[in-house]
Amino acid sequence: MFNAFKRKADEEKMRSEGRIPPGQSLTARFPVLHYGPVPKTDLTKWDLKFWGLVEEPLTLNWDQFNQLPKTTLKMDLHCVTKWSMFDSEWEGVLIKTLIDQGLLKIKPQARFVLQHAEYGYTTNLPLKIMLQDNFLMATHYDGQPISAEHGYPLRGVIGAIPGRMDLETPYLWKGAKWLRGLEFLSEDQLGFWEEAGYHNQADIWKEQRTVY
Repeated sequence: MFNAFKRKADEEKMRSEGRIPPGQSLTARFPVLHYGPVPKTDLTKWDLKFWGLVEEPLTLNWDQFNQLPKTTLKMDLHCVTKWSMFDSEWEGVLIKTLIDQGLLKIKPQARFVLQHAEYGYTTNLPLKIMLQDNFLMATHYDGQPISAEHGYPLRGVIGAIPGRMDLETPYLWKGAKWLRGLEFLSEDQLGFWEEAGYHNQADIWKEQRTVY
């Protein structure tokens, strides 16, 4: 049974630790929010592409992606719709792991990344944020494969790592569900929600939700 008193106490604890950004409140569940239908995925046909300002385009199938070294992170997630979820555990691959493995060589002119997902959905981030420790191409959430509603088989996820105030943290929509590719660019290109009026930087601590 949901305990409102416990939720309030937990929220106050996180607030006292400086982990709740302005305007946010703790959620006791992981809400499902997205635009459009949930895709059906055939892993035998699935691939992930990297292109744009890279030395050579890269395409990985599902088996190849899962052979990469995995990273597990505990992060606080903050949604633009004002809920926050704390100490969630994610497993996946860091972009810098691809670089360290010699699979991805990004050209010096690249400064931004456009994430491409199913149905043509996109969202954008500066390359410097994508290379931080708190952006993960994730396959698992809390020890289980990500559910279809949360982005199976692969989603970009970005959150706040407790104690790491050196990391820039945007709202959760800046990690695309159902991720299918990363395009490296010299100039910024707005994604789906950014074109609709969401803030391009989306910093959680500055409460950059929309441009209006």
